[in-house]
Amino acid sequence: MSAPQSDFRRLVEYLRPYLWPQLAGAVACMLLYSASSGAVPYLVRALVDDVLVAGNTVRLAALPVIIVSVFALRGVVAYGQSYLGDYVGQRIVYDVRRALAEQVQRLPATYFDRTASGGILSRVTTDVLLLRQALTEGATVMIRDVTTVLVLLVVTFYLDPVLALVTFVVFPAVVLPLQALSRRMRALSRRGLDSLGNLSALLQETIVGHRVVKAFGMQRYENTRFDAESKRLLSTYLRAARIQAFTSPMTEVMAAVGVAAVLWLGGASVMAGGRTTGGFLAFLSALVLLYEPFKRIVRTNNLVQSGLGAARRIFELLDEPGEDPLDAGSVALARFTRAVRFEQVDFAYQSTPVLRGIDLEIRAGSVVALVGPSGGGKSTIADLIPRFYDVTSGRITIDGRDVRDVSLASLRAEISVVTQFTFLFNDSVRANIAYGRPDLPSAAIEAAARAANAHDFVARLQRGYDTVVGELGVQLSGGERQRVAIARALLKDAPILILDEATSALDTESERAVQEAVERLMRGRTTLVIAHRMSTIRRADLIVVVAEGRIVEAGSHAELMASGALYKRLYEGQFAEEGSSDVVTSASF
Repeated sequence: MSAPQSDFRRLVEYLRPYLWPQLAGAVACMLLYSASSGAVPYLVRALVDDVLVAGNTVRLAALPVIIVSVFALRGVVAYGQSYLGDYVGQRIVYDVRRALAEQVQRLPATYFDRTASGGILSRVTTDVLLLRQALTEGATVMIRDVTTVLVLLVVTFYLDPVLALVTFVVFPAVVLPLQALSRRMRALSRRGLDSLGNLSALLQETIVGHRVVKAFGMQRYENTRFDAESKRLLSTYLRAARIQAFTSPMTEVMAAVGVAAVLWLGGASVMAGGRTTGGFLAFLSALVLLYEPFKRIVRTNNLVQSGLGAARRIFELLDEPGEDPLDAGSVALARFTRAVRFEQVDFAYQSTPVLRGIDLEIRAGSVVALVGPSGGGKSTIADLIPRFYDVTSGRITIDGRDVRDVSLASLRAEISVVTQFTFLFNDSVRANIAYGRPDLPSAAIEAAARAANAHDFVARLQRGYDTVVGELGVQLSGGERQRVAIARALLKDAPILILDEATSALDTESERAVQEAVERLMRGRTTLVIAHRMSTIRRADLIVVVAEGRIVEAGSHAELMASGALYKRLYEGQFAEEGSSDVVTSASF
């Protein structure tokens, strides 16, 4: 099965819920509209042969009423097919967009690692828009005009089979090239959408990273990158424009050949008495009425091909393997009580080894600190517990149960994560603290904020807890963002805490407030911390030194200092200089 056929069949599956009564009503209106088009040539023939030539005044009086009735019917059914067609198309687009949004939430971390977010957004926005146009405009026009053409074809052959054969001998000369152009148009459409996605990704990067761009004076460089992608997009669109510009005049020239042949043969036959004037004019009327919808079909075909190109990209995203939070067949993880264990864990990212032979036990209620050179694998170890990634070999267990055997929803319910990059949504402070739990009472939200040392600064905001923090929390300082994130984790109250502690970039006052909040957050929880502060290192029950994807040392601070190995060298190189401030940089730890 070819890809376009498969895509078309999948779109039909989205159409199925609306077959009755909406689509059936739209098709009925289209058929009535087409039938009314077929009546027009007969009205012309009746006017000429039965009224004007015969001089029948009774029929002359009745004919205007018939004409008005026919065109009134056309107006009613045109409205019906237009609205019902749009209704079905918009409902399908709603369903597709909802499916895309749900799929984005299911996609694993590996997909986002290799795919630009701008490319994903373009599929949900631009591609769906093109699909909507193809469905609501393209498909409606195609169904209505195809039925109109078929009706008028039957009428022309009924009126004059000889002239009909002469006229439509040129049709293959139009249809065959159109098929080749359609395939080319579909390929160009998809290529253009890919390029547009790249363009969106570039623009999004420069918007989110505008401070970095300005700080490094790289506006010209970013403009050059954007311009290069824009030129590729322009080249693709111009090729598509050439196809669109060629199809319409090609159709008109072929139509003119057919009309010219009919005028020459038919006109000579009328003058020779072989055909009536009314019959010949009726045939010409049918021909004129036929060529207009045929030209619309040709023009609309380009729109449909663009929609099919968009559909292919949409279905590619929908076909990506995703996570299932409920993991049908899996069991729910019970409340954590004993230990998290790594048993001979290996992990490779896109065939590149990252972790090798990791054996680690994190006992309930303990604090385990991961330290070591940057790039050694500390963050990867933390990411494997909530299954942001899955191990390549070995296993991770919680209370003896492999994390792959329990549902993701129950696993992640046991874990709170506060990352080095504090992410806040463009929503109110209240919504960010009570993320996903809008029914929580204000007292619980405020209590979490107080515990995170956030209440005082929130109270000073213009609208308090209802203040919108801006994209990525830009309206708040770094320390304020971290305290909101800590309040969010406190409110979740999960027994396992993964903490990428990063306070070295904060001023002293903010750092103290954040550190107090972190200590409250860690209280009574099992904590795995990627440690940057000496206070955290010293209070850890176990310090694990990770380098080049392996655990090279593990023990208490005193034990590791006594061993004189990597930890001592890191400590002496980083901690000793900064011990007075009780802060260490994140470069090595």
